[in-house]
Amino acid sequence: MLRFAGFELDPLQARLRGPDGEQIRLRPKSFDMLHLFAANAGRVLSKQELFEAIWPNVHVADDSLFQCIREVRAALGDDRRQLVKLVSGRGYLFEAEVSTGTDGGPAGNEAAPPIPATNAGRVASAEPVFGPGRSPRSLFGQRGPTAIALGAGLCAIIGIAVAAPVLRPSLIFKRTPSIVAMAPIGEAGNDARGAAVAAGVTDRLADGLARIENIRVIAPRYEAAGARAEPASAPSAPPDFEVRGELQRAEQAWILRARLIRTATGEVQTVATVSVDVNELDAQLEQSRLAAGVGHLLAVRLNGLLEGSDASAAASSAAGSAKTVIEQATASINQTSRERFGMAQTMLEKALVAEPDNVDLAVALAALQLRGIQMVWYSPDDARAAEAHAGATLERALRARPNSIPVLETYCRFLSATNHFVESLVTCSRALNFDPWDGLALYLVGLGQIYLGRFEDALATFQQADRYDTPQVSRWTWLLGAGWANATMGRYDDALPWLQRSIAITPASGRSHMLLAAAYQKLGRTDEARAAMNQGLRLRPGTTALNVSGATGGASPVFLEATRQIIRLMVAAGLPES
Repeated sequence: MLRFAGFELDPLQARLRGPDGEQIRLRPKSFDMLHLFAANAGRVLSKQELFEAIWPNVHVADDSLFQCIREVRAALGDDRRQLVKLVSGRGYLFEAEVSTGTDGGPAGNEAAPPIPATNAGRVASAEPVFGPGRSPRSLFGQRGPTAIALGAGLCAIIGIAVAAPVLRPSLIFKRTPSIVAMAPIGEAGNDARGAAVAAGVTDRLADGLARIENIRVIAPRYEAAGARAEPASAPSAPPDFEVRGELQRAEQAWILRARLIRTATGEVQTVATVSVDVNELDAQLEQSRLAAGVGHLLAVRLNGLLEGSDASAAASSAAGSAKTVIEQATASINQTSRERFGMAQTMLEKALVAEPDNVDLAVALAALQLRGIQMVWYSPDDARAAEAHAGATLERALRARPNSIPVLETYCRFLSATNHFVESLVTCSRALNFDPWDGLALYLVGLGQIYLGRFEDALATFQQADRYDTPQVSRWTWLLGAGWANATMGRYDDALPWLQRSIAITPASGRSHMLLAAAYQKLGRTDEARAAMNQGLRLRPGTTALNVSGATGGASPVFLEATRQIIRLMVAAGLPES
C-alpha cells in the first residue's frame, strides 16, 4: 500500500482511494503511470522512461502519454500541478511524500522502493473502463462508487495473486502472446529483381507483424551472402501460426499471395492476395504496398482469431447469414448513397432482431449510423437518437472485446465525430497496435491532429496511409485528409491533386467538392470553383457558412482560424453565408 497526500494506492488490487475513502477509477495505463510516479517519488522520470515502462515494445504517440498524465492529475485533483510537475526539458516529477504500510495498518515511515522505469511490474486496473450507459464525456478521471470494504484481508490478496494468470488480459497479468513464425517469401520467377522484392517484402511484413501487441514474431534472417536461413535457435514454445507467401510477376503487376496457417493442424486460416502495378511506383513503395496489402488482411484475421470474434461467430447458428449481412451492408460504406444507406440500415436492424447479442452486427450498425450522421442523412432528432444508440452500443462492445480492431476503429470514429479529439487519438493508436497498416485508423489519427492544429503531423499521417493504401475502400478518406491538411496551411496548389483524386473515388461527399471549390477560388479558377460549389450544395442542400464546418468544440484556435479562411474562400465560390 502506498500513501501520499491523503490518497491510498493499492498495487495488488489496482485500487486508488481518495482522502474521503471513495474509490477513484482510472484506466489501466493511467493507474500504471500513477503507480510508477508514486514508487519513484522525488525522481524525475523522462518521457522515454515513461514510454518504455507503460508501453514496452510498443510505439505510441505523445498524445497517449499526455492523456494518461491528464487523467492522473484529474484523479488527484491536481489542477494546479503541484503533485505531478513538468520539469522542462527533463520529464515529470512526482512531488509528494510517499509512505508504505499494510492495508488497514499504520503507515510505515520508509519510502516506497523505486520501481525501475524500464520494468515497472505493472498491475492493470480490474475496474471496467466503460460503465453502463455512460457518455464518453465522463469516461476519464471520474470517481467510482464507494470503496469496497477493507475486511477482505490477506486471503483475498493471495487469492487474486493466485488467480491472476487465468484472468482476462485486461485485469492483472497479460496472457502469453501467440507466436507467429514468418517464413521467407518465395519468388516464382527466379530473377534477381523478383528475389530482391521478395526479400524486401518479407522484412517489411515481419517488421509490421512485430508491432502487433498480442503476438510474438519469429522472423527469418539474412546470411552474409544475402541468402535466407532459418532462425538461429528455436523459440521456447512452438509457433501457433505460420505465415507463408509467394511473389509472382505478371505482365504488368507484382502479385503476392500469403497464407496464415495454424501450425498445430496445418489448417489454412486465411489467404491474402494483393497486386501492385509494376513500373508505376518506385521500388520502396512497391514493397511497402505489397507488405501492407497482405499484412492488413493477416492482421485483421489474426485479431478475429485471438480476440474472440471468430469464436463467437462460430457459436452462432446464424453466423453465416450475419456475416453476409454485414458484408453486404458495409461493402461500400464510404461510397454509398442516401438510398443505399437506408437499405443497409434496414438489413442490419432486421439481422439484430434475430441475433440481439451479436457484437459484430451491433458494431456494423453503429459504424453505419456514424456515416449517416456525418453525411447529414438523418433529421436532427434522428441524428441525436442515432448518436446515443451508437455510443451505448460501442461501450458495450468495448467491454466485451477491448482489443478488437473493428470495435476500436468504430469507437475512434465515434469519439472523432463527437469532438473528443485527444481521446480519439488514443483509441486510434490502440487500434494501430493490432493492425499497423489500418489506413482508416491512420486517417482518424490525422483528423484528430488537424482539429488540434497539428497540420504538418496530420499531413505526414495521411501520406503514411497513402503509402500503405489499405484498405482501398477507405482510400478517398486519407486523400481528402491530405488535401484538407494542405489547405489549412495555405498550400492550395498541393491540395488540389489530393482532392481531385479523392472525389474521383467517392464523388458523393459534398464537403469534398466544397473544399475543392475553396482551392480553385484561391488559385483564381473561379468558374471551376463555382461548379464545384454547386455540386457540393446539390449533395448537401442547406449548407451555409454557419454550418459547413459542423461542431468544432474541442478544436484548437489554430484550426478555427484556418477554417475561417477556408470558409471565406467557399463563400466567394458561392456558399450561402446564412
